[in-house]
Amino acid sequence: MNTKHTIPSDEDLTAFIDGELTAEEAARIQTMVEEDESTAERLEFLARASLPFKQAFAPLLSEAPREKLETMLAAIPAQPSARPASAPAFASRRRFLGALAASLVAGIAIDRAVIGIGRSFSAKDENSEWRAVVADYISLYTPETLAGPVPAREDQAAQLGPLDEKLGLSLSPEAVSLPGIDFKRALLLQYDGKALAQVAYLDPETGPMALCIVKSDAGPKAPDLESRKGLNVIYWSNETHAFMLIGRIPVDRMKELGEDVRRRLSA
Repeated sequence: MNTKHTIPSDEDLTAFIDGELTAEEAARIQTMVEEDESTAERLEFLARASLPFKQAFAPLLSEAPREKLETMLAAIPAQPSARPASAPAFASRRRFLGALAASLVAGIAIDRAVIGIGRSFSAKDENSEWRAVVADYISLYTPETLAGPVPAREDQAAQLGPLDEKLGLSLSPEAVSLPGIDFKRALLLQYDGKALAQVAYLDPETGPMALCIVKSDAGPKAPDLESRKGLNVIYWSNETHAFMLIGRIPVDRMKELGEDVRRRLSA
């Protein structure tokens, strides 16, 4: 390992994946990935989620000038090794970045053989893995991410409809409501090839929250609590789905909210 380089943070690696670094910064992280196995493994983990950041952060994103992007790409050294037939694991995630991704993916994508994405990545607890990815994602939310008026009930129902279809659920605005916390939007995301439902909320005191749901055959599990990325999480599962409620609300209040929404979703 080359100790002359500063280990990049998760924020740096995420920005690298999403093509938001300067050419100099991207080249530095690319060098770290080539020289340091732990950095390559962390990049692989962060890149694994196929989540539509473009849609989730639409209020904060703007399209970068094409000329500037092309200049950045020209400054990044090309990888000498041949690129394998299959795309890198994080290429699918960048597809959700629309025009920005189309401009950057060829120059920023790291050779799969270099970073070892070909190595299998598996967790003993599948549900633990998806919760970790969601926590990384939600930790990027700010109140500004969810700014805007609360959708009318009919608009909430319309947003929840596609989630029902993909996950085999019946989600009504009443079933997913959180007392004193504003419903902001419902999104259909994707994690590791599986549909992931996210209902985003904004608590006036503690900021963004989310209720997330994936199909799971791991079997029923009673509610439990954990902390990830500075966020409190209550999670549980039934015969067909795994659920998590995540936010910065204190643990006792999070537990109350989780129990309440679990009861309504089971009704």
